[in-house]
Amino acid sequence: MTATPTETSELTPLHALHLRLGARMAPFAGYDMPIQYPTGVLTEHLHTREKCGLFDVSHMGQAVLEGPNAAARLETLVPADIVGLAPGRTRYTQFLADDGGILDDLMVTRLPGEPESLYIVCNASMKAQDFALMREKLPDLRLDVLEDRALIAVQGPRAADVVEGLIPGAQNLVFMQGGDFEWRDSPLFVTRSGYTGEDGFEISLPASQAEAFAERLLAHPDCKPIGLGARDSLRLEAGLCLYGHDIDTSTDPIEAALQWSIGKRRRENGGFPGVARIQHALKDGAARVRIGLVLEGKQPAREGAEIATPGGEIVGKITSGGPAPSLGKPVAMGYVAREFSAAGTELAAIVRGKALPARVTKTPFVPNRYFKG
Repeated sequence: MTATPTETSELTPLHALHLRLGARMAPFAGYDMPIQYPTGVLTEHLHTREKCGLFDVSHMGQAVLEGPNAAARLETLVPADIVGLAPGRTRYTQFLADDGGILDDLMVTRLPGEPESLYIVCNASMKAQDFALMREKLPDLRLDVLEDRALIAVQGPRAADVVEGLIPGAQNLVFMQGGDFEWRDSPLFVTRSGYTGEDGFEISLPASQAEAFAERLLAHPDCKPIGLGARDSLRLEAGLCLYGHDIDTSTDPIEAALQWSIGKRRRENGGFPGVARIQHALKDGAARVRIGLVLEGKQPAREGAEIATPGGEIVGKITSGGPAPSLGKPVAMGYVAREFSAAGTELAAIVRGKALPARVTKTPFVPNRYFKG
């Protein structure tokens, strides 16, 4: 059954297609979005792992930040090395508050040419705040918000074959690389990236072409539409953070086990919000850290469940949790005091007063299969 969008829900360019495909729709981040299709979340999840899934991520924020020294200027808001980013390369980073808390996470791609130009993709629920932050803090740069663009993710081991049929040359990209392409004389910007742990692409294209393009992708026998339910279970298996759940203003990148996203130059030289807190955590370790948990049995532990020692001492809280269809067992991520964070540590998730045995496990829970050439 399809839910009626609320009066405040915005519609993506693929909304009518979702309805024709029988999606169950629900409000998400201010948009009416497909949660699942008739085959269900489990089937969609496994199909993406085995073949190829198409995701509508047009609700995400897309913008181009342009002007003299745009990379260096953006570095005053994020801890990643943006200046060292080669043209056509993509990097994951975070907008940070003055105390080092995470305001949002985002992807930045340096576009070729002069003046310096950066393509930014940020979370749907935070995009208005992110755009306002850049306009306030970087008034000397031009921020072009791409309101008339759709964003389609194609993910899975068959993604390159599916995309190559419509975008010749896209399969020559490697993980975290982007480029300009065309389809029916319309400009596309394609990055080899995604949020499932699989090989895949994110394709930015004019909203007017999105439905026809998606239908062509779905005409491939290996490509099926995938809703937000499976997108969430896929990213959880991949050990990837969801903003507002696993990371927020109360967490910094070191607590969140995202120190890999902060380059050596930025760690040493700073120049971004919250640098003192982050340098301290890098030197001495964070008091609490994000971990992965694999639970015994079949019952999952959801966000908000407390994490305890086998003796009953509460040492943390789960931020994301649910079944891992690829593993056939429940998994979770959450934060615990550092002394309980080593892989192999035995803990428990408290669900309805019952302690479910669990073990700390390195993430990703399922090996990543990014194409790195």
